Amino acid sequence: MNNSGAFLRQCLRNFTSKRIQFIQFPHAHSTRARWRLQCANTFKKHQRRFYQNPADNPNFTSIVDEPAVMIRSGRKHGPGLIILALMPITAFALGTWQVQRLNWKSDLIARFEDRLIRDPLPLPPAVDPDAISEFDYRRVTARGHFRHDQEMLIGPRIHEGEDGFLVVTPLERSGGSTILINRGWIPKKFKLHKSRPEGLPQGEVTVEGLLREPWKPNMFTPKNAPEKDQFYFPDVAQMAGLTGAQPVWVEETMDMNLLEAYRREEKGIPIGRPAEVNLRNNHAQYIFTWYALGVATTVMLYMIVRKQPSEVTKRVRRSTQW
Repeated sequence: MNNSGAFLRQCLRNFTSKRIQFIQFPHAHSTRARWRLQCANTFKKHQRRFYQNPADNPNFTSIVDEPAVMIRSGRKHGPGLIILALMPITAFALGTWQVQRLNWKSDLIARFEDRLIRDPLPLPPAVDPDAISEFDYRRVTARGHFRHDQEMLIGPRIHEGEDGFLVVTPLERSGGSTILINRGWIPKKFKLHKSRPEGLPQGEVTVEGLLREPWKPNMFTPKNAPEKDQFYFPDVAQMAGLTGAQPVWVEETMDMNLLEAYRREEKGIPIGRPAEVNLRNNHAQYIFTWYALGVATTVMLYMIVRKQPSEVTKRVRRSTQW
């Protein structure tokens, strides 16, 4: 590169001297022409090399020469702002829905409690399964004989911190129909009949309990395995089909003190449930949670939208030609 530059300077000097020599000595035309041609070719070669850099082009325009536009980068937000804006709306809608659920659950509990205070209703010989929903939590009485040979244990079930089972026994009534009786809970150690003879009453008995509508299993409910004598969920229709009973489910109720409960537990006698409504009603907590979330996200959205940009952000410049 240094040799080429030196040669170019030498060409310029020689070209100038030869031009003067041609003026003084016209007979040196051939020598001048050769030097002129050689110097012109060298100059064009280096001129192309210099123009490879855009800044060496006299017609080049830099981006810094374009007019600057002041912008505020804080005014534009990404998709996160849209999600944040949807959260208060969603929380308010869910809170309002929980208000409706609270009213519905309160009316349902009040209706069930009204049925509990009425005198027990003798169960008719034949029960229409489609009409059970209108008598859910209704106190009823039924007479018949327990079919202990068709007993089914649903478990595991925890009672007072101890593992055990729910005892479901068909009740064969004098009228010919059979219904399913949930007699209550027994400890796991009394699973076999021979270990609890006092828990297997013989002869005609009278059962008082709550007529209940069959439950609907959810996606997390395990399937029963009747061939292995394993039941995890009270599938009323399935159990009725296995025992030849009507799909009628009655939960035996008892009013007992603590000593009586201990006595039954020690001898393997099923402990029935109390005559009360045990529906969960947590909708008031859900209402507070959703509305509080809606207020919090609204405040966050307001703070983000109204936030003033810093001085550094205000000085950001943008060129339209970038």
